[in-house]
Amino acid sequence: MDNQDPNEFTLNPFKIVLLGETGVGKTLLALQFCEGISNETDPTIAVAFHTKTIEIDEKEIKIQIWDTAGQEMYRSLTPMYIRNAQAAIVVYDITNKESFEKLDSWINEMLLLASKNVLVAIVGNKIDLDQIREIPTERGEEYSQMKNFLFYETSAKTGECVNLLFLEIVKKLGGLKKQEEKKVDQNIKNLEENEKKEETKKSGCC
Repeated sequence: MDNQDPNEFTLNPFKIVLLGETGVGKTLLALQFCEGISNETDPTIAVAFHTKTIEIDEKEIKIQIWDTAGQEMYRSLTPMYIRNAQAAIVVYDITNKESFEKLDSWINEMLLLASKNVLVAIVGNKIDLDQIREIPTERGEEYSQMKNFLFYETSAKTGECVNLLFLEIVKKLGGLKKQEEKKVDQNIKNLEENEKKEETKKSGCC
């Protein structure tokens, strides 16, 4: 046991919990990342569990994603899934002002139950519906910066920035060696460049 790699326990697996109001797209975020599924889903009942293994420099990193239900009737079950989570993704719908205003409630509950070192990411989902946006990007950024949390805007439907979000969390969770961090950084850079190319194509097609 003395010869055990100290990173082994932090890398296998990472536990990430998804929090937020019902209908913000938590389940689809998990399915898009884990399985590439972009179809609409029914509301989660209590909790759903997703897993994915990614490989970085021939090392397998297992990720467990706990997708909690946003309905009030299931809130009493949420604490048991928050405990021992290494990261929390708190999601709001950019087209739904109320879902953004409920962030404090979810975050306060999570911080009471999670470990003090939990990594938190605020995610504004449904940027594919930007034409009916109610929450400006700047507002989400300011809110996240004020609390020193990561911030991303995503589209679980199209997949935009979903992989970037999860790869950044894997990197930030720690335990990755410098060589592995560089590989993650390169993956993130490649994804960002590909997304910029796609945006350029879309803007130039009409």
